[in-house]
Amino acid sequence: MKYLSGNRRSGKSALYFKAQEIMQISRRISDYLIPDLAVLNDNGSENKHIYVTGDIIRHSNSLLLNIDKAETEYFQDTRMKYVASVNILTERLYRNCERLEYVNSNGREFLKILRHELQKFRKLQRIWKLTL
Repeated sequence: MKYLSGNRRSGKSALYFKAQEIMQISRRISDYLIPDLAVLNDNGSENKHIYVTGDIIRHSNSLLLNIDKAETEYFQDTRMKYVASVNILTERLYRNCERLEYVNSNGREFLKILRHELQKFRKLQRIWKLTL
């Protein structure tokens, strides 16, 4: 685990650092997809998937916040609520990636990278839950 040395200094878990990585990937993918999705359709309507790009950014930001709250929360019941939120947000991120893969854009190949990172995140998440 390359994050181990950083863990001791900052007090953050490997899951937190993986969530930061996911947030950066989400932002870059969104920045890449938005110009393709901002173009109006032939009938003058906007592409409905443009809002999903914002959702992946919003969910990845919330992921970081909930992980941080879970790691710093004193009471077990409240901590488990944040853990449940992390589970839900991870699932939503994954589903939104699947939705964006059907978009007509050159950037949709990058979504496979994000989905792969989310799979790694889920593995770390299982271990993280046991340590709280």
